[in-house]
Amino acid sequence: MEFHIALTDSAPDPAQVQDAMFDIDPMAVVDLDMSGLVMRISSTTTAPDLIEVLRHVGWTVAPAQVVQQPSICCGGCSG
Repeated sequence: MEFHIALTDSAPDPAQVQDAMFDIDPMAVVDLDMSGLVMRISSTTTAPDLIEVLRHVGWTVAPAQVVQQPSICCGGCSG
């Protein structure tokens, strides 16, 4: 799943979030969109677990800030 979170003044560095995500999903990918205003997180985790990870790195986000994106999986890899 991919989640988008609008950045705030207190947003951590994406690398810090990537490191924190490793414990719950070692294959997670964290980056910024082209505008630099949205953190994108691709992970198998749930939104509540993701929010908890963000809180552990010092970024308190409301559930409404975490927007799960529709799947773009075509099923072609049978995954």
